[in-house]
Amino acid sequence: MQNAVILINTDKGQVKAVAERLADVEGISEVYSTCGRYDLVAIARTRDFETLAELVTERLNAVEGISDTETLNAMQVHSRHDLETMFSLGW
Repeated sequence: MQNAVILINTDKGQVKAVAERLADVEGISEVYSTCGRYDLVAIARTRDFETLAELVTERLNAVEGISDTETLNAMQVHSRHDLETMFSLGW
């Protein structure tokens, strides 16, 4: 499994439209609109590096309204949330 954080800037006035388009792209699990340097943050989850590369270089390039991206490929996951979810009693 390959996970990545994709930082995205959009063309002016296109944040909501791009976020909605991204949410429909296979391999994108979540899209967040943000304040600050980037307009959107997308979380990518793919089965392997080749699929991630295809997502970033082909599928994202096909999304109208994206002006710039920066992809951060995850090396390791450090998440207390995942551990708590696995062992949760559902309360």
